[in-house]
Amino acid sequence: MVKSELIERIAERAGITQYKAEEVVDLFFNSMTNSLSENSRVEIRGFGAFSVKEYKGYTGRNPKTGEEVAVAPKKLPVWRTGTELRQRVDSGFNPS
Repeated sequence: MVKSELIERIAERAGITQYKAEEVVDLFFNSMTNSLSENSRVEIRGFGAFSVKEYKGYTGRNPKTGEEVAVAPKKLPVWRTGTELRQRVDSGFNPS
């Protein structure tokens, strides 16, 4: 599923325009992005949790030339699947 399909489904199920559904989806993702950029955790019970993991800088190697390369420290979002979602996917759950 891509974002446009999500918007269509929300609009259908909620009986709202696609424009309103798009606003809802954008608000949701923007709120998550803002929280993660502030190093906050985002948890959706039964679905999963997003958090930010910090990686230290290190010296790596260019695989083509073998030259040493400094890799800067970075922060990346990580996802941990909730137990309920894991069980639903494993059992082939389909609420449609």
